[in-house]
Order: sequence, then structure tokens, then C-alpha cells
Amino acid sequence: MEGLCTPSLDPDVPADRSLWQFREELNRLRAEVSGLRRENQELREQVGQLQTEVTRLQRANLELRQEAGYWQSRHRDAVRRISQFEGTIQQLAAEKRHLQSQFQEQIERLEAEKRQLKDDLFGRQTEKHSHDGYGELADPLEQRPPRPRGQQAGQPRPPRRDYSHLETRPELIELPSDQRVCGHCGKPLAVLQGTEDSEVIEVEVSAYRRLVRRQRYRRTCRCPGQRTFTAPPAPKLIPKGRLGVSVWVEILLDKYLSYRPTERLLTAWSLFDLDVAPGTVTDGLKRLEPRFTAVYEALRQRGREQGTLYQGDETRWLVFISKEGKENHCWWLWMMESQETVVYLLDPSHSRAVPETYLPTDRTVVLLVDRLAAYKAMAQTKDGSVLLAFCWAHVRRDFIRVGKGWLPLTGWALQWLRRIRQLYRLNGQRLEAGADATAFAPRHAALRKAVAEMQDQATRELADPHLHTACRKTLVSLQEHWQGLTRFVDDPRIPMDNNGSERRLRGPAVGRKNFYGSGAEWSGRLAAMLFSIFATLKLWKINPRRWLTWYCQSCAAAGGETPETIEPFLPWNLSAEQRDALALPSADSS
Repeated sequence: MEGLCTPSLDPDVPADRSLWQFREELNRLRAEVSGLRRENQELREQVGQLQTEVTRLQRANLELRQEAGYWQSRHRDAVRRISQFEGTIQQLAAEKRHLQSQFQEQIERLEAEKRQLKDDLFGRQTEKHSHDGYGELADPLEQRPPRPRGQQAGQPRPPRRDYSHLETRPELIELPSDQRVCGHCGKPLAVLQGTEDSEVIEVEVSAYRRLVRRQRYRRTCRCPGQRTFTAPPAPKLIPKGRLGVSVWVEILLDKYLSYRPTERLLTAWSLFDLDVAPGTVTDGLKRLEPRFTAVYEALRQRGREQGTLYQGDETRWLVFISKEGKENHCWWLWMMESQETVVYLLDPSHSRAVPETYLPTDRTVVLLVDRLAAYKAMAQTKDGSVLLAFCWAHVRRDFIRVGKGWLPLTGWALQWLRRIRQLYRLNGQRLEAGADATAFAPRHAALRKAVAEMQDQATRELADPHLHTACRKTLVSLQEHWQGLTRFVDDPRIPMDNNGSERRLRGPAVGRKNFYGSGAEWSGRLAAMLFSIFATLKLWKINPRRWLTWYCQSCAAAGGETPETIEPFLPWNLSAEQRDALALPSADSS
């Protein structure tokens, strides 16, 4: 600055001018310095403002960064929630499809059950209404026209029934006296030797009173003691009762063999002018119940000791009494059939205790039954002393129910029904061979092969993951019972089904429907005993009426009590002559 204030030393320039110029220059420079200072001040102010703005922007940038982080986290949360919602939506969609599938299956199952129940309620109960054995599931291509009723063309006529064993009452029919003359001349007709004979079967039913007159006697001597004597009274089944043995035989047969209500019998008797009070019949039956206990116990003992092959079944039997521990009136009538006896067991329970108590425990036996769990739970079944054989007819019904319930599965059910029918056919051919070993061996091999093929088919179908639930359930049951279902293969004595035992229960089931079971426990016991006695007699082809008359007359001769020994009355103790005298008039023992 000092150099700037120094005057010009140029000799050519006047001193005043130099000074003036110097001053001008100095002022200019001062003005510039002042301007620079102002600019510098402005710049400082601007820098301060800029620093303030930078600080604000930095603060705003920090806030924006924080907001950006927040919104980024919110975005990530939203994306995560959207992903979760999409997963939930997919899960709900899958659940919806699953529920729809379940509902559809449930609808199909309910529709199938409705068709099955409708068929059970309104359909035909017999399985014999189709010629080819398929019932209502018969393949239309295999259906045959129904066989005409009556005598079949080309078949021999049935033999004429023989009634020569019936009592013969000759009856002579003559011409009226006015017709025994010639119509032209009026001369009488002469009687020829021999007659033109024919026979008419008649039934005579009548009630009558036996007027029993006991002859009295008087001593003709003078010996001491009783002076008068009277013949013994007529034997009576019920002492002091007015109804004779024939009446009680008719009542017992009508109720427990024909399964008719007593009221119907008494109504029929009233048409013959015989009026018997129902109370008299009820009281008499109660008094007769102990007379059959010994025979019934002998049947039970014989069945337990001698049986090796049994058939078992059970049905409801109503007993209208109040029993402790029993909430209703439904009792159960069990049936156990062996080679020599048929025994009915009446019990309040439907448990394994009933067959478990009856069946032997000291030897191995075979029991042919349905698939009731009580038979599987018996102690003898678990320890192997009772070998269960199961019924193919019940298995067949399983496939029929599937075919009737699920219409798209009818073809599948028909295929299995054909296999079962083939087993019946092959087993029938094997049984026809009998003791002929040459014919028996190849038929037995064919049956065994068919059984093995059926098992392989069931195994292959169960391995299919797309197998229908109804089909799987039926095949699983078939596999679970396979050992019992195939026992008949190794033991030809075993039937393929328990239709025999179901036929044995058909009569009591009719009685249950007709007279609604029993009104007292003693009545139920009497029903079980007489069902057993009559069924066993028919098994031995013995006429129940003849046997019952013989036995009741023996009870009457014993003073209305059970004979001292019942051994002579048991079917297996009868002689050949006794069996001929008591035999059924025909070979039909059903």
C-alpha cells in the first residue's frame, strides 16, 4: 500500500498531475477494495446462508433418509404380509378344494347310504329272485328270461304222494233206489261184484270231553282193613287241570313250532265250540316250563361234549320285564348248532360271554358265524381252541351294497360277485365228487387256484392309491377275514355260508313278530327250550308231534312231573324201531 502512495517521479509528468492521478488511482483502488470488502461480506453472508442451508438440507436429508428407511421397512412388511396373504389365500383355496372334495364325497356317501337304506326298507329281502344268482345287480347281458312257474317242460313229473299210512274209512256210495231200474222196461239192475274205487283225503278236527269213570270195588270177605277200592285217576299233565295231553301238545306245537300267537289258536278252537280262557293257557305254560328243563340241559351237554363243527347266530328277542342293569326289553336269542343238537340260548346281553360259556374249552372246534365282534373276542378264539369260519354270503352282501349304493361302482361289484359265484360253483362240484378221490383231486385244485387268484386280485386293487373308499373298505374287510373265509377249502365239511343257522332263526324271528317275544322271563326260557327241542328233533328227522305226545304222556304218567330219567327220550338214545315209529312222514327236515 505504501508503494501505491508514492508520487510519480516521472520528470515528464507534472507533479500536481501525478499526484492527482495517484489520488484517483488510490480512490479507485479504495473503491475496489471497498467493493471487494462488500463482496467479501456478501460472500461471507452467502456462505453463512449456504452453511445454514447445508445444515438444513443435511438435517432434511437425514430426516428423509430416516423416512426412506421407515418406508422401506414398511414396504418390506407389506411385501411380507402380501406374501403371507398369498400363502394364506393359496392355503384357503387348497382347503376350499379339499372341503369341496370332502363335501362331494360326503354327498356321494349319503346318496349311497340313502339308496342302500331304501333298498333295505323297500327292496326284496330274498336273494333267490334272480336265476343267475346276482340279485338286482345282475348284468343285463347275462340276464335270462324268468322260468315259467309250475311243471317244467321236459322234466319228469313229481311222484304222487303216498297216504297209505293214514287211517282208511270205507264209504259205499249206491245209486238211489229210483235209478236202480232200466229206463225202458223198468226191470231192476243187478249188483256187480267189485266196486270202482277212489280216495279223498279229509281232516277231522273236533273237541270232546273224556268222561273218566273210575270203577269202585267192595270187598266180599270179612277180612280187616279197607273195605272199598277205586281205580286210579286218569294221568294228567297238570294235576287237577281240565285240559288233556292232546290240548297241551297242540298249544305247544302251535306256538313254538308254528310260531302263531296263542290268541289265534284259541280263536280257531272257538269255531269248534271249544272256549279256552287265555289265562288258563298262560298259567298252564308256566307250570309246564320245568318239565322241559332236563331235556334242554341234556341237549346243551350233548352239544358241548360231542360237537366238533358248530354254526352260530343270534337275533333279538323281546322280554318285557324290568331287570336290574338292563335299560330296555331287548334280549338276545343265540343259536348254536352242532352235528347232533340245536341249542337256543336266551340272554340279556349281546356279549362274547354267551358263546364263550357254551362252547367247549378242552378241544379244538370250528365255529361258522358271521363277522360279529363277540365271536372274535372269545377266550377260545384267542387261545386257538375255537377256529372261526366266516360266511361268504355276508361278504357277497357287502359287494351288493357297494354296487347298489354307488352306481358308478356297479361294474366293479359285478366282477367280484362273479368271482364269488365261481367259488360256490367250484366248491359244489368238489362236494359232488364225495369220496371219489379221482374226481375230487382236480376239483379241489381248481377251487384252491380260484381262491389264490381272488386273493391276488384283492391285493392288487388295494395297492391302487386311487381306489374308491367304498371299494377299499370292502376289500380291507375281505382281507381281514380271509383266513376264516377260506377254511372251507381245507375242510370240506365246513359250508361256505351260515345260511343254515339263519334258517334256524327264521322261525323264532317270525314268532317275535307275531307275538312280540315273551312277557316274562320264564316264558322266554320256555321258548328257548322248546325251540331247541323241536329243532333238534327235526335235525334227527323225528316228528315233533309224536315225540311231544309221547313225552307229555310220560310226564302225565309220572304224576305231572318230569320222568325219573329222560335218557330214553333223547334222539341219540332211540332204537331203530323207535325212530321209525317217530319218524317224519317225509325226508324234509327243514
